[in-house]
Amino acid sequence: MNYADSSFFLANFAFNTYFYLNYYAMNTELLINICGWIATFGLIFGYLPQAIQTIRTRNTDGISLPGFISMAVGCAAFVVQGFLIDNYYLMATNLITCTCSVIIFAIKMHNDYFKKK
Repeated sequence: MNYADSSFFLANFAFNTYFYLNYYAMNTELLINICGWIATFGLIFGYLPQAIQTIRTRNTDGISLPGFISMAVGCAAFVVQGFLIDNYYLMATNLITCTCSVIIFAIKMHNDYFKKK
């Protein structure tokens, strides 16, 4: 193998490596986006019915107060994390679920306060 053959081999190897890494990165980014959207819709549609039912009926008897406090704190922490790492799926999803948790928490606190009187 002479110098011309080896330089062609190295150039071809470098191009193919660059091409495959970019192709893999694009497919990985697409997979990350798809997973982000699935997680977003799954979490939002998991929390939203509970929030809507609680707002409509004002019934919070079966809701655990420590559970919703911990979920609200966790969602708020994920909102901050999403902001810090520029992950908009994480930020938007947890902002909506944190809002639902806070609303349910407020109704639960209101119900518990007036039941004692």
